Amino acid sequence: MNDSPALAECVARLAAGDLAARDQIIALCGERLRAIAHRMLGRFPAVRREADTDDVVQNASLRLHRALGDLAAAGESPRSLVALATTQVRRELLDLARRQTGPESWAANHDTNAMPDVPGRLRVDEAGAPQERFDRWEAFHAAIDGLPAEEREVVHLAWYLGADQRTIAALVGCSTRTVKARWQSARGRIAAALDGERPE
Repeated sequence: MNDSPALAECVARLAAGDLAARDQIIALCGERLRAIAHRMLGRFPAVRREADTDDVVQNASLRLHRALGDLAAAGESPRSLVALATTQVRRELLDLARRQTGPESWAANHDTNAMPDVPGRLRVDEAGAPQERFDRWEAFHAAIDGLPAEEREVVHLAWYLGADQRTIAALVGCSTRTVKARWQSARGRIAAALDGERPE
């Protein structure tokens, strides 16, 4: 991308302790953050009722700003800004989803097909279902976090961003055969962590 040299320069400045570089990194990553948030928001229907892409991007940008500061304080530079940005978007979505699926959430207490069982309150017949779906998604993302770094990077690019294997190979500097092997290995590890059950 045409902003890659500027981004690389900002990352180098950040690694050298220049915290002002964080703002420029976030500005340069703005469109990518939006693309990540838009794609991932589609997998969280409960969150879409209360938040849109702009909401997610704004809060994820704040998270990314803090994460970049933590890396600078530790004297490190991010190995992959895409992976770091994706992680912040995912964490924001999971926090939003957690608020949407808890026992006091709107989804757990309202429905067009609800039956009154407590005075002044409506409860969904299967109020636990949203929480169960969220738990599976949370376990899915935790399984991705637990992958070896090279496999996790491939999953971030393929699953979260929708990149094809040839594009991923160019981004990470390896062959498409290696990308395919990492992807297959990652899928096996995730399936094992979830006992073979993918989230809906």
